[in-house]
Amino acid sequence: MPYISITGLKLKHKRHALRFWWYAIAAMAQAKKAEGLMAVDARTINGVHHTRTVWTNEAAMRRYLVAGAHLKAMKGFGAIATGKTMGFESDQVPDWDEVRALWETKARIVGGK
Repeated sequence: MPYISITGLKLKHKRHALRFWWYAIAAMAQAKKAEGLMAVDARTINGVHHTRTVWTNEAAMRRYLVAGAHLKAMKGFGAIATGKTMGFESDQVPDWDEVRALWETKARIVGGK
């Protein structure tokens, strides 16, 4: 069953935008080439930068998570943003209204306190 990952990051200050986009663009490029990726997209909703990725399985997502540009982004994001993330198996990809609702109610806080 596919694995869905939802992330949302909010900048601590607008002066961090350039650094955020530097990380985000590189991580998105890496994701698009990652083995096991089925779909990826991103949106900014109410000032929160969200990503929604669909993977063949959780193991594929975890391989991406701890490598390359994404790993660098994770190491640097705590200084510039706060965020929450979640993942789950599902045969249906949530639409963006569902993504936002799930992120608000079920995602766990990560780093960048």
